[in-house]
Amino acid sequence: MAKTKTSYVCQSCGATHSRWEGKCATCDEWNTLVEELQATSGPHARPSILTGTVAPIPITDNQANPPKRISTGLSECDRVLGGGIVPGSLVLVGGDPGIGKSTLMMQLAYRVASEKGTVLYISGEESFHQSQLRARRLNAMHEDVLMLTETNIETIKIQLKHAKFSCIIIDSIQSMYSPNLASVPGSVGQVRECANECLRLAKGNQVPIFLVGHVTKDGNIAGPRVLEHLVDTVLYFEGDGKHTLRILRGVKNRFGSTNEIGVFEMTSEGLIEVPNPSALFLDERPKGISGSAVIPSIEGTRPLLVEVQALVTESYLASPRRTVTGVNPNRVSLILAVLEKRVGLGFSGMDVFVNVAGGVKLTEPAADLAIALALVSSLRDLPVPPDLAAFGEIGLAGEIRSVDRASIRVSEASKFGFTKCMLPSKCSVNDVDSVEYRSVATIEDAIEQGISA
Repeated sequence: MAKTKTSYVCQSCGATHSRWEGKCATCDEWNTLVEELQATSGPHARPSILTGTVAPIPITDNQANPPKRISTGLSECDRVLGGGIVPGSLVLVGGDPGIGKSTLMMQLAYRVASEKGTVLYISGEESFHQSQLRARRLNAMHEDVLMLTETNIETIKIQLKHAKFSCIIIDSIQSMYSPNLASVPGSVGQVRECANECLRLAKGNQVPIFLVGHVTKDGNIAGPRVLEHLVDTVLYFEGDGKHTLRILRGVKNRFGSTNEIGVFEMTSEGLIEVPNPSALFLDERPKGISGSAVIPSIEGTRPLLVEVQALVTESYLASPRRTVTGVNPNRVSLILAVLEKRVGLGFSGMDVFVNVAGGVKLTEPAADLAIALALVSSLRDLPVPPDLAAFGEIGLAGEIRSVDRASIRVSEASKFGFTKCMLPSKCSVNDVDSVEYRSVATIEDAIEQGISA
């Protein structure tokens, strides 16, 4: 019988310690060490996840043909996955509690079962009746969707021996456990072991497996970081609980491009795809009001028109407030510093609020110019022309730097009636007859051409 010993494992980074400490010496996180029982001896050999020969194969060999993808039945989800589900892939889906991960997985299971065959939905957190009630509410009842309420990872092996599935969904990976480990479900060791077991099952049986993962208070998927490196695709389901808009964002994809997004709207009957998100984001945009600017943003391969709002008011506090939602706060601080140093505008005694309407998160530097125009517009209480869209990166010297895919941005803006487009002077774009180009080289030129007198 294998001997056991007690060790302390960090739930943040997975480092092992011989005794309990208040702070992990590896990742410097506090109160993350949990006592676990680990076997010191026993069989550790694992079968290869590859089928067939283990001999080296020339990279020029033609047997590795592109896999035939399986459509999810949701075009927005297919876009993020790179064109559909790849057989034998392992996909990790994370998101805040209550954001709609189980709803998305239930609708996906129904669509795949309707088109491709039997889907096994393993629920480790909800009973069969709870899952059945959700399926009825979503109109996702199908005889080929098999429900299994189990938390033992060995059960999946047994099921795969008796039946062939087109897809397997595990909700959630933190609720699963392996009897080979003595630690409790959700611990670092259990999550790592169960994820590795799912990887072997997916590759060995050529069946795609979806893992639903919890997230921490910082927004990262709970468990060791190796979990994200282990899987083929990592998807984040984002959104604000107070809004109906939901965004499925791909942050890792071995079979397609990253940073693709799919847009959904949460309704009483489940998630509805939004094929034209730009119209949704601009639907409630105020006209003739200061502090509003529009940027043609790029998310993956999709152009989106997003409204950036700013509010600058006189502060009565010793330290003025800086509240930013949807963009990097450090980026806003940089833009404010450039406006003060290069243009001479005073923001030091002002409360500054910046928001991206619709719950969208802008990460690209091309949003700098629209943010600057919104800030100056609110400070001077002069509106930006309602038919103007702006994009460009702002440098520390006050120059407007070029960004990529300018032609796609201008084309998207013209589709929604924007007749003026402000862009960096070094950008080369295709001529669009209905759009007036305003090329700017510095932030002073942008303010002069973009703020109505």
